[in-house]
Amino acid sequence: MTRASAAPRDAVAAAIQAAGAQGRPALVGFLTAGFPTRRDFKKNLAAVAGVCDVVEIGVPFSDPMADGTTIQRASFAALSDGVTLPWIFDELNSLESRHAAPILLMSYLNPLLSFGLEALPRAAASAGVAGFIVPDLPYEESADLRGALDREGLALVQMVTPVTPPDRLAMLCREAQGFIYAVTMTGTTGAVKGNSTEVPAEVLEYMDRVKQCSTIPVCAGFGIRSRGQIADFAGHVDGVVVGSALVEVLERGEDVGAFLTSLR
Repeated sequence: MTRASAAPRDAVAAAIQAAGAQGRPALVGFLTAGFPTRRDFKKNLAAVAGVCDVVEIGVPFSDPMADGTTIQRASFAALSDGVTLPWIFDELNSLESRHAAPILLMSYLNPLLSFGLEALPRAAASAGVAGFIVPDLPYEESADLRGALDREGLALVQMVTPVTPPDRLAMLCREAQGFIYAVTMTGTTGAVKGNSTEVPAEVLEYMDRVKQCSTIPVCAGFGIRSRGQIADFAGHVDGVVVGSALVEVLERGEDVGAFLTSLR
């Protein structure tokens, strides 16, 4: 990557901002790599990328502590089927053409360390990956990974929560790349509190605080599964992450594209 060329991470913010220019929150779709089967990964990826503005691919891990039961099931099934980070890179490299939607990998730290931080950035960039979300890596311990990813212009997305103190929120917003991942609640993915068709006012107020701190797009995630919820978030965030609900559609063998289209 040269100084004059755009960094891959820039494509993430650009895709989210392009959705905003169309008057809607960007849609970030999550799928676990190789779930429900390795054979269908490319087909499912194409279906998600065909509707979503950004795609988040989960690297299966044996102890996915930030994930609820749905993504845990998907992760364990993928691991049992032999899905690894090198396999994911191989699959992405073998695509006949790259998808327009930027791709992020959501991975816990161990698979990245096992792959090797020296080799990781080039392998990811060569596979068309624009960045990483690493939920078990505190910012204070991320210097090595951030430095490695910077060599290829890849994003390290930062996550914030409703209990992130104001000074830390400001710091994370200042250091984030791609977008700020604003977790909607304390807890794990897929959890829904209260009326699942309505976003509580305090959550929207929290999103407003994050937006005020951030100079890059803000996307809300965890527990989002309906068009009504996404409509509630409009104007408060730049995008939404749909994870567990999408994995459940894959688990049931239903039409992924139709489900995602119904959310827009």
